[in-house]
Amino acid sequence: MSQTCSPSTQRRYGLARVCRVWELARSTVYLDQARRTGPIAVPRKRGPKPRWSDGELLDAIRAVLEASPFLGEGHRKVWARLRWQGVRTSKARVLRLMREAKLLAPTRAGHAHGPTAHDGTITTEQPDVMWGVDATSCLTRYEGTATVFVVVDHCASECIGLHAAKPGTRFEAVEPLRQGIQAVYGGYEDGIARGLRVRHDHGSQYVSDYFQDELKFLGIAASPAFVREPEGNGVAKRFIRTLKEQLLWVRTFDTVEELRLALRAFQLRYNRAWLCERHGHQTPAQVRARLMERAA
Repeated sequence: MSQTCSPSTQRRYGLARVCRVWELARSTVYLDQARRTGPIAVPRKRGPKPRWSDGELLDAIRAVLEASPFLGEGHRKVWARLRWQGVRTSKARVLRLMREAKLLAPTRAGHAHGPTAHDGTITTEQPDVMWGVDATSCLTRYEGTATVFVVVDHCASECIGLHAAKPGTRFEAVEPLRQGIQAVYGGYEDGIARGLRVRHDHGSQYVSDYFQDELKFLGIAASPAFVREPEGNGVAKRFIRTLKEQLLWVRTFDTVEELRLALRAFQLRYNRAWLCERHGHQTPAQVRARLMERAA
């Protein structure tokens, strides 16, 4: 409007006259022009500058991700590993930098849950109170599909046993449980694990007489999850997700034996290096050692 010419004088109205008639401050017009024509300013945190610049912190984040023995770790675990190295910053800043640098692993959106049949919690305060068992599959190059059986402690999220077999029968489902009993209780005899519960779903291997009789022999109480409620066996299923993302989906195995050896190596690496957020970013081995020392 300020550049429009008057029909009588053939002269432009001018910005001052237009703003006076419209009762608008000229500073507002100049600010609007600057915002439209100037570079877009990225919002930054106000106040004193932090010790680590964004570039330095991003380099440290990349170094942490490169040195980590696991794939696709999120901003919380990166933040925890930075603190171990003496780099102190906020989780929000780590998240922002990882998001801007596209270092976050892709995730799927969850779905809304209605009223569930399982109320409360399935985690325990001490190790060896409840173990979760479950199974998944893995395709080998020369021997076809193998079944992977897992046993996970509900307190420390520690991998107690891992086993792969073809076919995945009820006899093979007991093998990782036997591994855990030998490792934790130091033997395998009648009633040696009395007081322990095992959470399992309604898979044919776990509801079979052979598996249930093995639990009774060891003194273990069966704790089946609710039907159509996978959250009831969530500890074991969460571990299987980690196992897939860190091993089964990123490596190719020629034989079942190669897969079995890789599972044994992963079990050691997971228990010693995986960070559990609900335990203050401690590893499963650290959680077990701390709780067992406190109970002694």
